Amino acid sequence: MFEATTVTKASIRRQVTVPLRFPDGYATTARVMTFDGLADGKEHLALGLGDWQRALTKSAAGGRAPLVRPHSECLTGDVFGSQRCDCGPQLREAVERIAEQGGFLLYLRQEGRGIGLYAKLDAYALQDDGLDTYEANVALGRGEDERDYTAAAQMLLGLGATRIRLLSNNPDKAGQLADLGIDVTQRIPTGVHLSAANVRYLSVKASHTAHTIDLPLAE
Repeated sequence: MFEATTVTKASIRRQVTVPLRFPDGYATTARVMTFDGLADGKEHLALGLGDWQRALTKSAAGGRAPLVRPHSECLTGDVFGSQRCDCGPQLREAVERIAEQGGFLLYLRQEGRGIGLYAKLDAYALQDDGLDTYEANVALGRGEDERDYTAAAQMLLGLGATRIRLLSNNPDKAGQLADLGIDVTQRIPTGVHLSAANVRYLSVKASHTAHTIDLPLAE
């Protein structure tokens, strides 16, 4: 379970420019950054999108904070286009929205809400037998959500993004980042990326963990 703590900022170890292109044809350029000093020792990335430097300058002067999405790695959704979650569409949406406004996408290596890829697929099998996404994790002896955003806060501090507008439906992200010293000036929900295969998944996230997902009413 996450416990609030004082964090030290990470240092940027390398920056490279990477042109991005998504399957629907959308393209932009990211400044991809790696870090030293992350608390969990994982290879998390920050993607600077749009005029992120100007966004930092404006924020430091008291203006609007940069738009930031901490996005948890999802191989099945981000890479293979799985319809069982909304991760791939959220990633695509976030890159464009952040590029328009200036800010960062933090790509965090915490697959399956922190339980790992194999365990996530084990949880899928339990979901096929009737459990919901949270019950399945617990049945595996894991936490409902094992993600800890300490490294994300360290990355933001290292980037100079002490104030952010958070692009997320998850109140736990906002709460953890605030406890770790990040000033979340606004929480902005993503769009609703609904499919026949993920409707129960999204419904449970909204009802069980108060995600801001405005699902259409059943007819």
